[in-house]
Amino acid sequence: MLELYNTMTRRKELFRPIGSPVRMFTCGPSIYSAPHVGNYRTFIWEDVLQRYLEYLGHDVRRVINLTDIEDKAIEEALGRGMPVGELTGGNAERFVAEAGRLRIKLPERIPRASTSVEQAVHLIGQLLDKGYAYRHEGDIFFDPLKFEGFGKLFRLDMSKWPKTKKRFKQDTYNGRRWNLGDFILWHSCGDDDSVCWNTEIGRGRPSWNIQDPAMISESLGYSLDIFCGGIDNIYRHHDYNIAVMESVSGLELARYWIHGEHVLVGGKKMSKSIGNIVYPGDMVDGGFSWEQIRFYLLSRQHRKRLNLDMDKAAEQGARLTDLRQMVSELVSGPRPGETARKETVESFIDSLTVSFEEAMNNDLDTPSAVAGLSRALAELLGIHKAGGIGREHTRMIEERLRKVDSVLQFLF
Repeated sequence: MLELYNTMTRRKELFRPIGSPVRMFTCGPSIYSAPHVGNYRTFIWEDVLQRYLEYLGHDVRRVINLTDIEDKAIEEALGRGMPVGELTGGNAERFVAEAGRLRIKLPERIPRASTSVEQAVHLIGQLLDKGYAYRHEGDIFFDPLKFEGFGKLFRLDMSKWPKTKKRFKQDTYNGRRWNLGDFILWHSCGDDDSVCWNTEIGRGRPSWNIQDPAMISESLGYSLDIFCGGIDNIYRHHDYNIAVMESVSGLELARYWIHGEHVLVGGKKMSKSIGNIVYPGDMVDGGFSWEQIRFYLLSRQHRKRLNLDMDKAAEQGARLTDLRQMVSELVSGPRPGETARKETVESFIDSLTVSFEEAMNNDLDTPSAVAGLSRALAELLGIHKAGGIGREHTRMIEERLRKVDSVLQFLF
C-alpha cells in the first residue's frame, strides 16, 4: 500500500484517493527564464508519482501549469526589450522539448496564467463579495486574518502577526521569510502598461497569488487529491492558494501535500544572484545523456537535498549504463542449450517487482527501488550466464522490467 509523506500533517500516510480519477496538481515552471536542473528534479519526481499511481491501477488527471505573467516575467522582458509573450513563449517551448527528452509525461493541455484571467477575475469577485478581499488604491488585496486557519500548511505562528495593517504588493519576495500582512490579488494598470486586461473588476492583471487558484479551479475543480511542488512553496505560496480556494469554495483544497527538496550547487540553492544555476543542456554538453540526468536526479529520495556533484553524477551515469547492459543481456533471449531452473528463476523474477513496489510504496523511495532492482538483475544475470534461464522466463523478465520502466523511464 502506497504511503506518502503529507506536509500538512507532517507524517507518512496511506494514500486513499477521494475518488476516480485521482486529481493531481503539480506546480509548473515560471517561464520568465528557462527551467534549470533543480526545477526538473521536481518535475521528474512528480512524473514518477503520476506514473506509479497509474502502475497501481489509478486513473490520474494531472495538471501542470505555466506561470507567464508574473512580475518577474514582465521585468525580464522589459530588461531585454522584448514582448512578454515572446520571452515566455520561447521558454515554454524549451520546457516542453526538454521535458520530452527527460521522459516527463506532460498533459495534453497545459494552462497558462495568461489564459486563465477570466477565472481569476471570477475568483476575485467571489472574494470581494464574501469580504475576504478589498480594494486599495486600485489594487485588490486578500486579508489573511479573515480566513480561519491561515498558514496551516506552514504552521505559521499567528501570534507574531503585526497589529498595524501591512500590504505586500509584489508577486514574490526573495528569501525564506513570511510577509506578515495582506497579499495582492490584482494589480491595477495604467493606459501605458503592456500586460493588462479590461475586466469587470477593472483594468489590470492577476497576481501570482490568484493565478494558480484560477488554473486549478478551471481545470480540476476546488478539491484535489494531491498538490505537489518544491519546498519553497510552503513559504507564502501554497498557504495563499489554500486561503483563496477554501475561502471561495468552503472545501478542503487538497488531501495530500507533497514537497520536494532543492538541488544545491556548492552547498547553496541555485540562484541567478549567486551565478550557480545549472541547466540540463549544460550537463548534456558535459557528456551526460538525458536518461542519465533523469537517473541522477532520482538517485536521492525527493524529500532529501541533492548536492549537484558532476563526479557523482558521472558515477551514477556509469551505474545506469551497467544497469541497462544487464537488462539488455537478460531480454536478448536465452542462449542455445539453456534450460529453465524454474523455482530459483521465478523467485528472482518476482523480486524484480516486489522489491520495486516495497520501495516505491515507502514514500517513492527511488534509490532503494533501483538498488533492489539491481540486486535482482545481478542474480538473474548470473543464472543466465550459467545457462539456467529458458525462453518463457526471458519473456517474463522483459514483461516485468517494462512494467517497472513504465514508472522509472530509464531502463530501455
